[in-house]
Amino acid sequence: MSRRALRRLRGEQRGQQEPGLGELGPAAGPESGQQWPKGAARGRRGVSNRFELITSEELEDDLPSKEERADTRLEEHDVAERNDEESVPEEREGNGQRNGEDAERPDQTVTQLQPVLSNKPRKKKKKRKTKKASAGEALEDNDLEDIDSLLEKIEDTNGILQETQSGVIADSRPLLYVEHRNLNPENELKRYFGARAVLGDQRPRQRQRQYVRSTWLTVPKNTWPRYSKTGIAMQLVETRRGVQYFTFEHHREYQQVQFKFLDAVESMDPNNIVLLLQMNPYHVDSLLQLSDVCRMQEDQEMARDLIERVLYSLECAFHPVFSLTSGSCRLDYRRPENRAFFLALFKHLMFLEKRGCPRTALEFCKLILSLDPENDPLCVLLLIDFLSLRAREYTFLTRMFEEWESHRNLSQLPNFAFSVPLAYFFLSQQEEHSEMESSQTRERAARLIQLALIMFPSVLMPLLDHCSVQPDARVASHSFFGLNAQISQPPALNQLTSLYVGRTHSLWKDPAVMAWLETNVHEVLHLVDIRDPLVEECELKRKMRYQSAPRNIYRHVILSEMKEATAALPLEVTSQPVMGFDPLPPLDSIISYTRPERTNHPSNESTLSLFFRSLLPNFNLQGDIRHDGDDEAGAGQDLNQGVNRLMAAMRDMLANIQFQEPPRDDNPEGDGDWD
Repeated sequence: MSRRALRRLRGEQRGQQEPGLGELGPAAGPESGQQWPKGAARGRRGVSNRFELITSEELEDDLPSKEERADTRLEEHDVAERNDEESVPEEREGNGQRNGEDAERPDQTVTQLQPVLSNKPRKKKKKRKTKKASAGEALEDNDLEDIDSLLEKIEDTNGILQETQSGVIADSRPLLYVEHRNLNPENELKRYFGARAVLGDQRPRQRQRQYVRSTWLTVPKNTWPRYSKTGIAMQLVETRRGVQYFTFEHHREYQQVQFKFLDAVESMDPNNIVLLLQMNPYHVDSLLQLSDVCRMQEDQEMARDLIERVLYSLECAFHPVFSLTSGSCRLDYRRPENRAFFLALFKHLMFLEKRGCPRTALEFCKLILSLDPENDPLCVLLLIDFLSLRAREYTFLTRMFEEWESHRNLSQLPNFAFSVPLAYFFLSQQEEHSEMESSQTRERAARLIQLALIMFPSVLMPLLDHCSVQPDARVASHSFFGLNAQISQPPALNQLTSLYVGRTHSLWKDPAVMAWLETNVHEVLHLVDIRDPLVEECELKRKMRYQSAPRNIYRHVILSEMKEATAALPLEVTSQPVMGFDPLPPLDSIISYTRPERTNHPSNESTLSLFFRSLLPNFNLQGDIRHDGDDEAGAGQDLNQGVNRLMAAMRDMLANIQFQEPPRDDNPEGDGDWD
């Protein structure tokens, strides 16, 4: 019970009591003129109020402070006066003098109203409580100081993040740092549409769920086959300068499955790959090849599901030290065992971009680039700018350009030459920047876009054509941006410009962007008319560079499947077969195991030999041919043996041919009708 309720009950009881001798007689201290000593009420054991029988422990838990005590005395004095006014007149006269003395001695009134039991034990407990209270206050003060320090740290962190988002490079993390939460496309979809729209009424049933290993790259599905060890493992090769080099390894059982897969690919029948996957559901190359077959048949869902199974299988084989987020783990693309991981990541991010998850696709693109940033075997530098603009990660793109321009010459790639000024333009349009910062960013964007137009003039007209924008008369009639600029450029540069225009033209359709581009195009034409030396310098660079594209750019064009860029591929690339599980393998590949030689080589047989094989399955013209081509005598003997086998096969075929006589007709001149 609280103190206030207790006081109220005491006041009501005092107002309801009839005056007795104990209050009006000479024993009453205030009326007889005697003053009660301090603490006399504490020593009284005869208590008239039954509420005073409450133990002192309940009261000590709520001891008032000095300020509260003074307020309490005034409140109790008011309560006593109200109760005295409601009592009978005789009691009002007797209590009037006592209330007057109570006003003069408030300490005595409080002492009378507080229920206590004894002096010494209460004093000891009061001291202990005071010590505990002081210790508790000290601990509480320390906790408050800790909380304040934590809040200051959080505010500082938020300030850093806000500065980073506003264009100031204040993040100390590596450029290619990968966050686990950004690898899940559901997190991005939840930010766009909400968790209820993404998940719906999905409630996983614990009884029906089987145990699956949790992974970062993909979420395993209940419809997938049960995972078991596939025969793939990852080993740490070496560590140099804080960078760890890993590689995948194929065990002997997996190598046998790989040989069967190569036989199935040579058969040109996808059903053979399906049969192989029924026996080995997590064979990565079979999943990659079958995914391409499903995509060609417009079954995008199944194609994406197969790629996710590849990622799940390879992640289950990771080395314990291998990290996706550190950016210091490397894989060598020259090893065939590592190529499946690169290709699966690239195809997965392409599916994510088409699905409408550019932020997740950007994170996978950073992951691919971190695995081999020096060589970039899939040339994701041609794609990372587009994903950054689509995900509105303008700060990341500008930071990458500033840090890598000095040693990678990113401005010599058309995609970076045009995307970086576009990112600066979008940053200048953000409202959280000050007027001075916005103007500086806009000036830098204008300077970079003018340099890009001078260096790559063949980009403008195809870009306007894809955006369905008609240029003005000055631009259309000027020779600098005319048809001659597209014809005179080298074939390798034509592939890069076609790839960029076909991929990113949708980002330039904004009216504000088009107005900004038009202004800078006229500035470039002014520089061309006054014969600025920068124009001639860029023309010489175009003629000297871009003579031939490296193999990784061809590989990127094939995987991207952009019609504009695929049409510009050279003949030496389009004439050779391209497999989905290993497109354009490196010329300096590191082979760890080889496929055993087959006894039959149908591809080297002649048409006549294939004809006899169709008639006689046991026929083999090259069964005993030896591979020592240096021995001329052996070669002549092999040729004679082959001719002899061919002649023997012809004799057997002619001997087995039987001619049947036509049936005789007794009435050759019959008058039967023809049907």
